[in-house]
Amino acid sequence: MKPLANGAESILLDNMKVEDVRQAVQRVTSHSRRGFDRSFRRHSPGDVRDYAETGVDYISVGALTHSPQAVDLSMRIVPA
Repeated sequence: MKPLANGAESILLDNMKVEDVRQAVQRVTSHSRRGFDRSFRRHSPGDVRDYAETGVDYISVGALTHSPQAVDLSMRIVPA
C-alpha cells in the first residue's frame, strides 16, 4: 500500500462502505509496515458493529460532535 510504503503512520478510511473498509484493512494488515486504520463516517449506533468487525483500529462517530442536543450550562447564582 503506497501510503505505508511512503511513511504514513495511519490510514483514514473516510466515507467508505463496509465491504470497501474490509478490503482496505486486509491490504493494510498484509503490508510489512503496519499502520493504524481509522474509519470515519456518519456512523449510527446500528452500523458501528459492522465497521468494527472489519478490523479497523479506530472508529469515529460523527454524531457525537455534529448532532448533540444543546444543554444550558449557565451558572445562575441565586442569593440564599
